[in-house]
Amino acid sequence: MGIVVVEVCDGNAITTINIEEIIEKEFPEVAVLMNECLSFCGLCRVKPYALVNNRRIFGNTPEACLDKIREAIKEELAVYQ
Repeated sequence: MGIVVVEVCDGNAITTINIEEIIEKEFPEVAVLMNECLSFCGLCRVKPYALVNNRRIFGNTPEACLDKIREAIKEELAVYQ
């Protein structure tokens, strides 16, 4: 398991891109967990989002959300450098 964990609800719009493959290829120290539900009822219908070390990251599009996830990962990894 990575030192940074990205959790994604499999019903979320962000799953239209292969976020697991993209993130784990770019950041080998990151684990992407696909979950059936993250218990934020209805949130996945409103905007693409993911949890990065339990912090909610949103975007208006899956691509915008992915960019914000990358930034959040970089912030988390900076703690360990």
